[in-house]
Amino acid sequence: MIHFKEKHKDAYDAIMNASTLGLHLVSGTFVGLAIGYWLDVWLDGRFHTKPWLTLAFLVIGIAAGFKNVYLDVRKIQRASEDEPKTRFAEKPVEKPEGKLEE
Repeated sequence: MIHFKEKHKDAYDAIMNASTLGLHLVSGTFVGLAIGYWLDVWLDGRFHTKPWLTLAFLVIGIAAGFKNVYLDVRKIQRASEDEPKTRFAEKPVEKPEGKLEE
């Protein structure tokens, strides 16, 4: 079983990165929506802010989610640049023995 995990490590890393990106986008949106909703409920009696704080914090949450996705993509790109390129690297050409070079 360990051999299977080592063999498909790139696939597991890609799945984990994709799920992390999705979670960051969705969680930022829901946190912004929740904060805006509860501020509207709390301040509606005094300032009559019913839909506006919900909408404002929803937009802020969406922006925060996209910012998190952008930062994660940059981190993934930097990590992939640091990895050695072994998958599609050119193999060194071996010269056949016994032939003289000119």
